[in-house]
Amino acid sequence: MGLAAAAALTAAATTGAPSGAQAADKLLLKTPIAFSTSLPGLGSPIPRVAEQLNLMSGGTLRMKVYEPHKLVPPFEILESVSSGKINSGYATAGYWAGKIPASPLFSAVPFGPEAGEYMAWMYYGNGLTLYQEMYDQAGYNVKVLPCAIIAPETSGWFSKEINSAEDLNGLKMRFFGLGGKVMQKLGVATSLLPGGEIFPALEKGAIDATEFSMPAIDARLGFHKLVKYNYFPGWHQQATVFEVLINKDVWNGMSDQHKAIMENACKASMADSFAEGEAIQHAALIENVEKHGVQMKQWSDEMLNLYRTTWEEVAAEEAGNNEFFKKVLDDMNGFREGYALWKTNAFLPRSQ
Repeated sequence: MGLAAAAALTAAATTGAPSGAQAADKLLLKTPIAFSTSLPGLGSPIPRVAEQLNLMSGGTLRMKVYEPHKLVPPFEILESVSSGKINSGYATAGYWAGKIPASPLFSAVPFGPEAGEYMAWMYYGNGLTLYQEMYDQAGYNVKVLPCAIIAPETSGWFSKEINSAEDLNGLKMRFFGLGGKVMQKLGVATSLLPGGEIFPALEKGAIDATEFSMPAIDARLGFHKLVKYNYFPGWHQQATVFEVLINKDVWNGMSDQHKAIMENACKASMADSFAEGEAIQHAALIENVEKHGVQMKQWSDEMLNLYRTTWEEVAAEEAGNNEFFKKVLDDMNGFREGYALWKTNAFLPRSQ
């Protein structure tokens, strides 16, 4: 072989293989999740995010999704990502309420913003900045990205009609987030159970009632088999945000390209998860009534007013007890006051 031919082969081999720097840029995010991928809108968005990361990066940024409890338990995801035990995770900020009092404000707020308004505050208000500041201030070594959002949940599943505050007093109920504090004030003994533990708890009588998510999601968990009164509207969660957490050291070591791919995949997932959730609820409602004998109930104005005034008490107490909670709530409420001018003028009034 002549020198020219050998040089040509060497150049071709060098061009076709990734450099050491390029190879080092490859990253696998091992991502335990808090919600089964079989639950539409809750767990289903994250495999689609994983698929898009691989496609958009040409295989240099990949995500391996682990079902709940397969790598770490759902309530340990934040600590595990922060410590570097795992490099990423998917959950909802409200799960960390016991560690960070303000965290439920970035998950779901009673009588709070609907999905469009929530995203507006996060992306074009101060929401995202405050979201990251919350974790930094609390000492967690994580980068947070909102990565899915769903519309209103059902208000709960009960074994009897609830017509007054007296009917709530003494109930044992699975309840999430700040809405759970409202229910506690009304005499309900609340517990926060992961999705997979709710049906057995209902079946054994450990709880009398539950809320979890949207009708199509609740249907997968089979609540209709045990309790037949399903209440609306979901005053406690008009929208719910889900997050991807990435270890901060891992995030800081990522290329600008990988960061942009990650951020935009999650932004796309916000739109995709919202659309998926909105598309599939009516079929679940019809099936609940026609096949399972579920009674769909609407809260009376009196009950909604009770929930609202009790929430206002809870909000004032939480703000008084935690400076950062107050900072976030004040900012969110300030944004909402401005948004209300647009909402009340531009949108059609709700049908009566």
